[in-house]
Amino acid sequence: MTEVSGIDHIYITVSDLQRSEAFYDKALLATLGFRKNTFALGGDPHIQYFNRHFGYVLRPSHSTFSHDAYAPGLHHFCFRVESVADVVAVANGLRSLGIEATEARLYPEYASDYWATFFNDPDGIRLEVTNYRQERRDRHDLWS
Repeated sequence: MTEVSGIDHIYITVSDLQRSEAFYDKALLATLGFRKNTFALGGDPHIQYFNRHFGYVLRPSHSTFSHDAYAPGLHHFCFRVESVADVVAVANGLRSLGIEATEARLYPEYASDYWATFFNDPDGIRLEVTNYRQERRDRHDLWS
């Protein structure tokens, strides 16, 4: 059986590419250390944010429907950072750049060591940053 080793990329369709680029430049470039490039595909401009692990690509919408987290499709996207201190730093960094992120805090209803901050992109896509929790580390390290 072939094992999936990670997420390669995710495409997010946005209603206003320039507005979303300004937001994601703050959230992903300035706060989470991603890099960025641009390209065209099928005549549409695309903006790719990437790190060593995966790409997060913006593409323009072809319709006027708005995002609904409770309709079929994407509910939220969660970025993982190494530590609780990193979650706190990200939350503070986002807020210092004018992004309305929640205070980083413990969510014991999810896991005893689950720290997170939440924020929305300009189209209402819910984003989260959480720490690399022990259960995830164990899953990775003790898979066999």
